[in-house]
Amino acid sequence: MTFALSGLMLYTMWAIFGLMFIDFLVGFFRSLSSNSFPLNLFLGTLQDILQYVFPLLLIAVLMSLDPTGWVMLIAYYVGGLAVIWKYLSSIKNRF
Repeated sequence: MTFALSGLMLYTMWAIFGLMFIDFLVGFFRSLSSNSFPLNLFLGTLQDILQYVFPLLLIAVLMSLDPTGWVMLIAYYVGGLAVIWKYLSSIKNRF
């Protein structure tokens, strides 16, 4: 089974990775300015990819099994919006 993110799904994934990168950079520069460099900054990013991005990719793969074509699509967008909201609130709390 192969999959391809198309249209708004691709933009959702770009937004997630972009916000993930911005969150990482904000945390990185905050740690450099406080003269402490926690190693869990990198591990947290890898953990977020495994916990947030991988399930969305799994939903994208399972879309071919959905007879209606809408159930998995709605699940993907709800999950994507939840991850985007999580990163926006995380970035806001760091400032």
